[in-house]
Amino acid sequence: MRYSSLGPSGIDASIVGFGAWAIGGWMWGGTDERESIRAIHKAIDHGINLIDTAPVYGFGVSEEIVGKAIKDRRDKVVLATKCGLIWHREQGDFYFATDDSHPSKSGGRKVYRCLAPESIRDEVEQSLRRLQTDRIDLLQTHWQESTTPISDTMQALMKLKQEGKIRAIGCSNATPEQMDEYRRAGELDTDQERYSMLDRKHETENLPYVAEHQIAFLAYSPLAQGLLTGKVGPNRVFKEGDQRRNKDLFSVENRRRIKELLGHFQAIADKHNLTMAQLTIAWTVAQHGCTHALVGARRPAQVKENAAAGSVKLSENELMEMQATIDAFADSD
Repeated sequence: MRYSSLGPSGIDASIVGFGAWAIGGWMWGGTDERESIRAIHKAIDHGINLIDTAPVYGFGVSEEIVGKAIKDRRDKVVLATKCGLIWHREQGDFYFATDDSHPSKSGGRKVYRCLAPESIRDEVEQSLRRLQTDRIDLLQTHWQESTTPISDTMQALMKLKQEGKIRAIGCSNATPEQMDEYRRAGELDTDQERYSMLDRKHETENLPYVAEHQIAFLAYSPLAQGLLTGKVGPNRVFKEGDQRRNKDLFSVENRRRIKELLGHFQAIADKHNLTMAQLTIAWTVAQHGCTHALVGARRPAQVKENAAAGSVKLSENELMEMQATIDAFADSD
């Protein structure tokens, strides 16, 4: 496993991180706590020290599972969570309504984007309790909102850092202009964005920005929720409550197209004795500006496979060959 600093913080984190959204169960068709804990332990055993969760992942469930898993090995973990999506009060920008399994207009729970200082402090206290720890290594603003000046948000984060409750500060789902505001008000260490070979919009702005300013870039959904593993075939049936069930990205036709795309990479994967998931992760962290890939997993076998990608280095020629294929695929959309 290779490790890279979370920006200016100096905190070294595995370039392959454990993404803990799915173990929260919400939008993923439920969860198995015991299996999830085993997966986290397997991640740590195989060199993954970066674990990324959030309060909204299962509305506390993911953080609680992570807390149980790491309570006897806290010093082996770089613990990242988030703030800014709240459901316990109506404040900030309304985001969506949801039921217990997925967003729904008729859902009884309302989620707001809120980065007000008092709300952030409350969220951090709740996260510390669920995570069974006295500190969060990386706290990230989950989504940006319009009702609180970023300078106020950053001042609150900097105060939490001074108090030792958080060690590093990041943003997520942000623009370069918003990151400029964060940086003017304090110390920004990371930016977390959706990024994969199927979703490359950040190659024009965020990735060059973080590279210029030496901010770590944490790619989420690098495997496109499993679509780029090569294991989600046209005949796969997603169970009720799984968000992929009704997404156009996971239509039968699109799964056929993705299978064809991945087929072009098989020779490179075979050369390095890699699974398609491992090759995809290796491609992701090789992109300019991208420092870490957060890969979701729910089972120990998945984690072991993901971790192995952390030591893979592709040649320039291989990356160029893959890039040409990915560009051609994008142009055919």
